[in-house]
Amino acid sequence: MAHCNTIFSQILKLVPRHEFETLANQHHSGRSFRTASRWSQFVTLAMAQLSGRNSLRDIVENMSAQAHRLYHLGSAKLTRSNLSRINEDKPYTLYEALFGKLLARCQGMAPGHNFRFKNPLYSLDASTIDLCLSVFPWADFRSTKGAIKLHVGLNHKGYLPEFVTVTTGKTADITVGRTLEFPQGSMVIIDRGYNDTAWFNQLTEKGIFFVTRIKSDAKYRVVCRREVLKNKGLSCDQTIEFTGIQTAKKCPIQLRRIGYRDPETGKHYVFLTNNFKLAAKTIADIYKARWQIELFFKWIKQNLKIKSFIGTSKNAVMTQIWIALCVYLLLAFIKFQSKLNKSMQQILRLLQLNLFEKRDLFALLRGDPLHDKRYSTHQLVLV
Repeated sequence: MAHCNTIFSQILKLVPRHEFETLANQHHSGRSFRTASRWSQFVTLAMAQLSGRNSLRDIVENMSAQAHRLYHLGSAKLTRSNLSRINEDKPYTLYEALFGKLLARCQGMAPGHNFRFKNPLYSLDASTIDLCLSVFPWADFRSTKGAIKLHVGLNHKGYLPEFVTVTTGKTADITVGRTLEFPQGSMVIIDRGYNDTAWFNQLTEKGIFFVTRIKSDAKYRVVCRREVLKNKGLSCDQTIEFTGIQTAKKCPIQLRRIGYRDPETGKHYVFLTNNFKLAAKTIADIYKARWQIELFFKWIKQNLKIKSFIGTSKNAVMTQIWIALCVYLLLAFIKFQSKLNKSMQQILRLLQLNLFEKRDLFALLRGDPLHDKRYSTHQLVLV
């Protein structure tokens, strides 16, 4: 039987070492390392994310148990003090840049979204991560509470977090939304937290479509009405103009208002969009697809370590978050390349149980028996 490296080693091969070292040199500050390195930091914290380790002691002890395998991973054994110091001092921007490299690789393999139209489709939302203000004084949110906010623009092509920003908990969702540069022709799904008529006008001028829910107190007049298929849950399809003094100035364009009653819940929704070509039912289905970003936040909070932190400085927290997001992309890449009908959670659970086993990664995911020699030589292919 051909030799196989450990499952963890095969995962790390998705991060070309020369690319990583180039980024590490670009994002270095302070004195040079003696025995530790940024690669050792990444290997250690990626292992912690994949295996669900909760503390510095837990992480270091787990790596010590695998000390005989660290050489083959190109990593040095880090003490608690070494790992803590690197997390505190060395810029987290290295892993933000690494995230960009991994994202580009995943985008080339991601399957398309589930709609017939070819426009890129994004869901935009933010999730708050609560922190203890006395332990994380830099994360000021309220008088007795600390928090940071993870803003994500999720591309429905492969459900990849294409736009990611981490801010303080006080930052409004729309503040980050205005800074994002979506490709022309994109369709962006947003909730009422991003309701800004001036931004709606800017998106329209840039050739970007949006779907949101209209505010209940919005003032407008109906320019024209279109017939709707009531048996599909539609109640109205109108062209409107804002009539409020300020909103009319900020958004002087005509928009589309669509009423829809969900047959499953009986709840009535009223959507607002600047897209007049797609069917009204398609607009309703597009907004329903926004649920995918809620599932993304739920998944990373339940399966990766971004709610409890092993360091207290801003740099340490940001390092942990960006490495968690890098691990998410590694899992996504494996899912795309394996072409198996397995969820991300199923893949993660298999990896957790077999992280340091010496067998072929894809044979493990397929469930091939250990004695089957046919699948022992399959290797990860970088594209």
